[in-house]
Amino acid sequence: MLGGTEFAGRAVVEAALGRGWEVTVFHRGRHEPPTGVRSLHGDRTAPDGLAALADGEWDVVVDTWSAAPRVVRDSARLLRGRAERYVYVSSRSVYAWPRGAGRGEDAPLVEDASADAEQSDYARDKRGGELAAVEAFGADRSLLVRAGLILGPYENIGRLPWWLTRIARGGPVLAPGPRDLPIQYVDVRDLAEWTLDSVQREASGPYNLVGPSGHATMGTLLDACVDVTGGAAELRWTDPDIVLAAGIEPWLHLPVWLPPDSEGHAALHTADVSRAIEAGLRCRPVADTVADTWTWLRSIGGMAPQRPDRPAVGLDPELEAKVLATSERSGRE
Repeated sequence: MLGGTEFAGRAVVEAALGRGWEVTVFHRGRHEPPTGVRSLHGDRTAPDGLAALADGEWDVVVDTWSAAPRVVRDSARLLRGRAERYVYVSSRSVYAWPRGAGRGEDAPLVEDASADAEQSDYARDKRGGELAAVEAFGADRSLLVRAGLILGPYENIGRLPWWLTRIARGGPVLAPGPRDLPIQYVDVRDLAEWTLDSVQREASGPYNLVGPSGHATMGTLLDACVDVTGGAAELRWTDPDIVLAAGIEPWLHLPVWLPPDSEGHAALHTADVSRAIEAGLRCRPVADTVADTWTWLRSIGGMAPQRPDRPAVGLDPELEAKVLATSERSGRE
């Protein structure tokens, strides 16, 4: 496991340990990996940073890198003669914009990506990482896991942790409508289990890895947050037009939510995931994802870790109160 101490990588490591697999974690030493792994230290971006991987053989390499593609290139080239398969956890961001609703793995991809590139933008970095994996291991020995929105324990982006923390404060909560708006995400542990199952069956090629659209809705997600945090909050479902008119940015200020009938919702919450489902993807109920994330969040003191390369998410309390007041007045008129 290249990484393996945070979020998706950590979930993969824990799932592999749970199967009795022998796991090596190559990381920078900033965070402790799960107990039971062989730990190797190095910085993939530094000269000679891969020295600890100079020896050894592995059945599979799992890589979640999301910056300069050349880093994936160097790792994959170093390991291609000593590992059977290479799994690159990519992203559905590799598809060209606008993506449209119901697009599968054959949708057009972003252009101008390269395995040799330095860091540019997220979409091209991930696509370049894919190209690097396939270049080194070939199409038949590389698996490209194009993840969508990932939620669950260890999240270091802050989306579900923000909703849980906000709802735990209680009081009226701005809930962006409509309540039955379908959302599409994957629990990080379901991603991990599917990935390891796919390794065992020697799968290759790209897979959109996210749950079916409508597996949950904004309503079932936020209702679950209310339930696990004690039920002190009151969800105030607010018309999308009122939310947008207030200058609130979907996805950033109100995590997960994207307005219905928007390009963003079509792109991020309506993907065709039939290939992954046919290949065994199983998705646990949203209530389980929310409850387990809340349990984890409380176990670390209620403050979720935050990746330094991602913007903080969430809505300013004063703006929330202002929009709620506007919505209430609009409802009386």
